[in-house]
Amino acid sequence: MKSYPLNIFILSVCLCLPLTACKDDSVSSLSPSENMGDTEYIGKAVGNFTAEEWYPGGSLGTTDNVTAGCYEDETKAVEEQGLVKEFNLGESFFERNYNTNTPPFNGLGPASVRSSCIDCHPGYGHGKRQDDYHANTYGNGYLLVVYHPDVPGSNDGAYISEVTGMPQTQATSPFLPPIDEDQINISWHTVTAMESGLPLQFPDGEKYELIYPEVTIPQTAFNTTPQPSDFEVRLESTIGIIGTGLIDAIPEDSLKKQYATEAAAGASLNPAMWDKGANDWASSAFYSSWTSPGALADGTPVQGMVKRFTYALTRASLQDGPGANAIWNITNVSRPDRPNLYTTKAWAEAMASNKEVINSIKSNPSSPYYADGTDNGIADAVRNLLDPSTNQFDNTWHKFDAEMSTDNFYAFMVWHRGLAIPRARNLNDADVQRGKELFMQMGCASCHRPSWTTGDDNYWTPDVIKGKPLPKYPHQKIFPYSDFIQHRLYMINDIHNSWCRTTPLWGRGLSLINTGAQDRLHDCRARNEVEAIMWHAYSKESDAYWSAKKFYELPKADRDAVVKFLQSI
Repeated sequence: MKSYPLNIFILSVCLCLPLTACKDDSVSSLSPSENMGDTEYIGKAVGNFTAEEWYPGGSLGTTDNVTAGCYEDETKAVEEQGLVKEFNLGESFFERNYNTNTPPFNGLGPASVRSSCIDCHPGYGHGKRQDDYHANTYGNGYLLVVYHPDVPGSNDGAYISEVTGMPQTQATSPFLPPIDEDQINISWHTVTAMESGLPLQFPDGEKYELIYPEVTIPQTAFNTTPQPSDFEVRLESTIGIIGTGLIDAIPEDSLKKQYATEAAAGASLNPAMWDKGANDWASSAFYSSWTSPGALADGTPVQGMVKRFTYALTRASLQDGPGANAIWNITNVSRPDRPNLYTTKAWAEAMASNKEVINSIKSNPSSPYYADGTDNGIADAVRNLLDPSTNQFDNTWHKFDAEMSTDNFYAFMVWHRGLAIPRARNLNDADVQRGKELFMQMGCASCHRPSWTTGDDNYWTPDVIKGKPLPKYPHQKIFPYSDFIQHRLYMINDIHNSWCRTTPLWGRGLSLINTGAQDRLHDCRARNEVEAIMWHAYSKESDAYWSAKKFYELPKADRDAVVKFLQSI
């Protein structure tokens, strides 16, 4: 569900990379169309687009549907493998609200971030920009990032320990939420001057505006013992979930080659991912599932998995990735391989010492926290049952049942891996072709790499669903427009820890008709493509400054062509 992880329009960091490595050779006998009708051109090479580029997810991963609701479509692989029934069941776990008493959708809480996945991913897409923080507002894909800054105002620093890494603002009765969301304040500010010195208008006089959020939470909002101090807050929004199965199918050797290529070109790479001295993966680039060793689809053991998902590159496989993780930690729904709550000791302690919580439980002998009915007994049960280290299925206070069955989790993963990418649109249009040409010339493709080829798709699965088939995408040429590497833009109130994975651009031109919004970048600060691009030029330190500056220098007709291109892929 989450995903996590960047910016939807990170442009280029490696301007010295040879563009030929990113271009797709195409020679077409078809002339560009002057109108936007593309029906007769679909599946044909036209202008500087190959025939393959009409199908960004390859033949197995692309849907021909480009209307509202297309983000919900299953891939051809789902149909060919006979997994439609499982896909539809898995979809219901994404769309339904969780609660405390209606199987199979029970399990919400006792603390949670959201009550459903789709609240964060409206229309299966990117979260929407918000003026205030209310968890159950449809389209609020915001996650709070609460951390101790290395220095005042810094984007870098360790998460606070009093709340979870994705802080919860909801709780089931009689408990209080770890953070009282009514005390969270989001203020939007308008940039008055670019740190890079670029004017807030293009050379032809057309103006643009950049805004960014500032989030404040008072110490009194924290229902934890102790309460945190010396912290700052940033926002991160969910990104789209379509096509993630295809990303999972990209071979690790291909990812390694991309890192090595960018390193050789002098790109700044996160040392947590790439060891420049050794010209190889850093030890921390590998992810090991903490639920089980798991195995590859062909049964072979796992040697290591390189991280490729979320803004922060925290996950390596979709099957233990943002969605598989979020179905547990966003709604706090337990399953056989996840017997622990996503909570903190500081919250458990606060609830165990709260007199109103104790009295409420004392009046309800059927509560799993009732214990012997005494204040001390109830407090002990609350403290331990809310503790993240407690096995909810095997303990001395109350043995809960797993809330999501293995079969239902399997269906959820079939759905997650089976979401299609909509086909490209209007590649026959002369402006779209011009936009692609400029995109390449500006160096944008150095980070927003157009195409990849999937491997055998010998995917990893955790032990709990090992041996069960998932949609496979072997040997597909796909066009995600991402290098899946982290870069830095040095924006004001930037993403936490500064490094942010290049977000794929495929399908984003259909965001408005699917989600009702087209907000971009990690916190939805960009309201359109132009703002997203110009944020890349906010600072001269930005890895994409020189590419964004080239966009800034384009005449309006060419800027519009670039936008058309981005809306078409």
